Amino acid sequence: PFLSFAIESHSEFSCEPIRLRMCQDLPYNTTFMPNLLNHYDQQTAALAMEPFHPMVNLVCSADLRMFLCALYAPVCTNYGQMSMPCRSLCQRAKDECHKLMEIFGVAWPDDMECSRFPDCDEPYPRQEDLQTSSEPTDESSMTVQRDYGFWCPRELKIDPDLGYTFMGRRDCSAPCPSMFFNQQELTFTRYFIGVVSIVCLSATLFTFLTFLIDVTRFRYPERPIIFYAVCYVMVSLVFFLGFLLEDRVACNAVSPTQFRASTITQGSHNKACTLFFMVLYFFTMAGSVWWVILTITWFLAAVPKWGSEAIEKKALLFHAVAWGLPGALTVTLLALNKIEGDGISGVCFIGLYDIDALRWFVLAPLCLNVAVGVSLLLVGIVALNRVRMEIPLEKENQTKLVKFMIRMGVFSVLYLVPLLTVIGCYMYEHTYRSIWETTWMEENCRRYHIPCPYKVEQTGRPLMVLFLIKYLMMLVVGIPSVFWVGSKKTCYEWASFLHGRRRKDGVNESRQVLQEQPDFAQSLLREPNTPIIRKSRGTSTQGTSTHASSTHLAVVDDLDESKASSVHSKASYHGSLRRSRDDRSDTMVYRGTEDRSFHGSMPRLDHPLSTHSSLHQIDGHSRHSSQRDVSEAPPTLITHGTTASDSRVTENDGTSA
Repeated sequence: PFLSFAIESHSEFSCEPIRLRMCQDLPYNTTFMPNLLNHYDQQTAALAMEPFHPMVNLVCSADLRMFLCALYAPVCTNYGQMSMPCRSLCQRAKDECHKLMEIFGVAWPDDMECSRFPDCDEPYPRQEDLQTSSEPTDESSMTVQRDYGFWCPRELKIDPDLGYTFMGRRDCSAPCPSMFFNQQELTFTRYFIGVVSIVCLSATLFTFLTFLIDVTRFRYPERPIIFYAVCYVMVSLVFFLGFLLEDRVACNAVSPTQFRASTITQGSHNKACTLFFMVLYFFTMAGSVWWVILTITWFLAAVPKWGSEAIEKKALLFHAVAWGLPGALTVTLLALNKIEGDGISGVCFIGLYDIDALRWFVLAPLCLNVAVGVSLLLVGIVALNRVRMEIPLEKENQTKLVKFMIRMGVFSVLYLVPLLTVIGCYMYEHTYRSIWETTWMEENCRRYHIPCPYKVEQTGRPLMVLFLIKYLMMLVVGIPSVFWVGSKKTCYEWASFLHGRRRKDGVNESRQVLQEQPDFAQSLLREPNTPIIRKSRGTSTQGTSTHASSTHLAVVDDLDESKASSVHSKASYHGSLRRSRDDRSDTMVYRGTEDRSFHGSMPRLDHPLSTHSSLHQIDGHSRHSSQRDVSEAPPTLITHGTTASDSRVTENDGTSA
């Protein structure tokens, strides 16, 4: 590998005069760069030769000076060819000087190990090397004649076993904390991220704690909002810890003894950085998947009319997908060693310097989730709007359904706008990163003694506001969960909780909207494939209902006047009439007619004994025929969504209403 790399390096450069002080007055006077030890220019080679000056001056070996010059300033031969020193030359110089090197504390470098060189015993340079020596060019190595690409400077070199890569070069890493921004810009950005992370952490934690106060309040189809909030609790917590730790996790420490500057950490060797990456990437992807699942549950409730229990039966599948897919991606990235430190925010993520990782593991999953989620969301909203237009609802229920649709739309917009902005920022980085890196090379090539870019046509630097927007939207995307739980009911629950009182309430607001109207509730909150038994036109069905399940109905508190009024309202929707205790103790359930063109809507019953007043509004012929049909009617099964199996109707003993 050493020989092939040297040949490849030689093929990229032309001959130049030797300017190294130690290598003057040699049998040859031209060399090429980079040399056999991968030094780009002679200035860098001279710095690397300094530790050997005492041994050369004391002449510990007659072969040491020639051997060093053969490596640091090799003879320039025909284009694409090179001459390597023999192993015997290396061995003699090492054996004769190793004691003196120990005195001066200089170790024999691994790059100069004698086993690397060909097994021969010839002087250097060989006679044929001198005969074919090329003429030197007038230009020095610092003058760019072609595009040499990026050469990793010594300050950014990393140990080979760590597997670092930077700008296409192995064993190299980016400077830390940032290669694009100055210290003042970094300080402002860090404090900005810290403040936003605290706001997001507070908002998402409030959502989760509100759920813990009353876990029965948020059921499917809106339960995924809670898990979505939990994901962004963890995301904002990681960013907050990054703000506190600054660049201590994301950057490798400075090593002056090895001439190494602070560099961006890569891979999984840094345990704290690996932990930050696992939490941040896993919960970022999981939050995106939970939003998709939220749109799926809304779709199931609005289009195929699945009930809450039916959707809840799929909860295990939802959790498997929402946690399993991000987990698989996280493990894959750990195996590929793609972790990168972010010196700006102090966290660790992927795709900050590796464009391929950004493309396939960040942009692709987020764009896929957005496409699926938006499609399902639009279908669900269209379905609910069709329900609102086609099924006749009372004004109060129309208002609630419209309010519910608006909440769905606003919540989705508050989620999609930040997420799409983040995707746009990633795409902008993906498009212009090569230009930013070329500009950085042009500004720092002489400082690092590396090749400068050749014929730079376009330069540019990233805008700080772009990164501010990216970090802001990465955190703000978790705040919309507060919008869903923010209501007077939430304030009342927190007040009751803080005062040590617990309030047991009924159904959540979004499901109440779908329950107020009987036909709408049965169609939207039933089990899949469960039939709805309806009465015939113009008849009133009697029976005693022992409806046991209260899953889809609000819990009635007889001491609460407002709840009592809602009970009367529900009684009017279901058309239920109670018999007088003197006449009969059983509860008679009446189902109002559906054909409004024949009899109109059933009137609201404000009192349990208002049976006769409502029946007197029907003409005599219709009244007697209806009563006769009821007395002769067989027992009827009344279903309420998913509770049909729990409801029975007993026979009437032949008495009519």
